[in-house]
Amino acid sequence: MKRKIVHIDEEKCNGCGLCVPACHEGAIQIIDGKARLIDDKLCDGLGDCLGECPEDAIVIEEREAVPFDEEAVKEHLEVLKTESDQADDLPCGCPSSTVRTIEKESADCPSPEDKAGDIPSQLRQWPVQLGLLPPKAKFIQGANLLVAADCVPFAYGNFHRDFLKDHVVVVGCPKLDNAEAHYQKLVEIFQHNEINKVTVTVMDVPCCSALKRMVTEAIKVAGKKIPVEIAVISAEGEIVKQETA
Repeated sequence: MKRKIVHIDEEKCNGCGLCVPACHEGAIQIIDGKARLIDDKLCDGLGDCLGECPEDAIVIEEREAVPFDEEAVKEHLEVLKTESDQADDLPCGCPSSTVRTIEKESADCPSPEDKAGDIPSQLRQWPVQLGLLPPKAKFIQGANLLVAADCVPFAYGNFHRDFLKDHVVVVGCPKLDNAEAHYQKLVEIFQHNEINKVTVTVMDVPCCSALKRMVTEAIKVAGKKIPVEIAVISAEGEIVKQETA
């Protein structure tokens, strides 16, 4: 049948991933660094994703396509949810997913003027990957949450001192990871925990902006009001922007 359906211009798409959480049917995923419509039957053609694309790479076109299938959407969303749940509870006691609090004696990071001595780690929990962290891990309750794009700690040398100290941290890549699964995990984290504040650290590249969007939308969907601070880091390792959301 001929109907309205999403079309993504791969030449314009920069892979930022903002359209992924905007598509409530899970029909768009980032594949090989580009947003792609994974199956025509999952797209209702309403275009909720259009307004989220900073590159105007998404349009609604009218063409031959299989009919929109609500049952297929339900099954697809269930698969995405199952994948997210499985990441919460990997079998065989995998060490990468074993939840634990890291007990250490309190240690302050050296001041910017102190150039001598080792810089102590400020990490106080495990795991840190968003895909592996159970949303009901005890250490999240009442915490200051740091949501970091996984390139940030490599670029910003004072990450432990300026961001990680006194925070529970989750890291992920909005471009290469399953953005929809990350979004759903954040919603669950905010639903099940009272969080003092959220700090989001991202790189100064288009794809990282999706992480900010995921956090603010997840807080809204969870029905919470949590202050959000955002820091944007350059590849040269400098804070180029700080803002609140």
